[in-house]
Amino acid sequence: MPPTCRFVAGPVIIGAGPSGLAAAACLKERGISAVVLERCNCIASLWQLKTYDRLRLHLPKCFCELPLLPFPQEFPNYPSKQQFVEYLEGYARKFEIRPIFNETVARAEYDLSVGMWRVRSVGENGEEREWVSRWVVVATGENAESVVPEIEGREEFGGAVVHTSLYKSGEGFRGKRVLVVGCGNSGMEVCLDLCNHHASPSLVVKDTVHVLPREMLGKSTFGLSMWLLKWLPIRLVDRFLLIVSWLILGDTARFGLHRPPLGPLELKNSSGKTPVLDIGTLAKIKSGDIKVCPAVRRLTRHTVEFINGKKENFDAIILATGYKSNVPSWLKEREMFSERDGLPRRPFPNGWKGESGLYAVGFTKRGLLGASMDAKKIAEDIERCWIDEEKHLTALALSLSPEL
Repeated sequence: MPPTCRFVAGPVIIGAGPSGLAAAACLKERGISAVVLERCNCIASLWQLKTYDRLRLHLPKCFCELPLLPFPQEFPNYPSKQQFVEYLEGYARKFEIRPIFNETVARAEYDLSVGMWRVRSVGENGEEREWVSRWVVVATGENAESVVPEIEGREEFGGAVVHTSLYKSGEGFRGKRVLVVGCGNSGMEVCLDLCNHHASPSLVVKDTVHVLPREMLGKSTFGLSMWLLKWLPIRLVDRFLLIVSWLILGDTARFGLHRPPLGPLELKNSSGKTPVLDIGTLAKIKSGDIKVCPAVRRLTRHTVEFINGKKENFDAIILATGYKSNVPSWLKEREMFSERDGLPRRPFPNGWKGESGLYAVGFTKRGLLGASMDAKKIAEDIERCWIDEEKHLTALALSLSPEL
């Protein structure tokens, strides 16, 4: 049976996370309604379903608010996961954004013959639908799918091996020896959470990493960096950050956390790799409560062999190995998005707009601040197209109407 077909006057937004909500709100503010399709049963599914309980925003709330609505004044500077979800639900209510939930996009393709996008989706009951629109906004984000690396001997290990998307709390690991693979913000915070629940965590650090204090000189490290960049070149700001970090944290290389050759801001700009903002994990590493290990070579029965030949016994492994985009699996377009990593080919700040009414929001590797910037640009551009088409249709109608 052919899918149910529906024409959408406004854009189709794919994804109801913070990025999709921001785009829909900015469009609504300009009088343009969008259809928002979401594969899960709630908004911000990554935050609600795939994050650990103790998670807080890593940056101050002023850098994480979406367009047109600040956080409530009574919220702390670093809102909790629950507070952020509450903020997003209020955001959706304020702008009357009503996503269509449990609607998984299987294919989106531009139909040159009619000058429209055809978006095919599958509902919870298996019903297929086709949405036809002049514009498509991809808002599925950089974190659509978990990255689970292949590790030799995983089947033999015998203990739990879980991705952080399934980790909620260290309570279930109390008294256990746990290996956390990955030393980004999530890996470091999971280690701290395990310590607080009386587990014995070890942390695999196979790459260089910048660890910075979350705050410097009484200000957030991120906010201070943004302010300094207004006056100083990025290399000087990086040098300042590293000097202050050394004064506050000491030499992290002594504990197995070697810094990259590029400074934290230069590295972020060139590769998208985010520095770790320390909230107490480093003190646990210094005290020996968290042990730093090299990369894993293979697993055997409850045993991990590292690349330096050493072996240790563990009860469980947690993979803090991040996420990736899934855009290439359903978007039948190869100009705007890379097939390799599913991100826009054009670097920030130019990756938000493609051809033929295709847009991307939330792929800047600059968090919620970058998503908000994208959302504003997209709404402005679609409004301009909307007005131009209205003028064209009005002129056409007048030319076809009989003279009075």
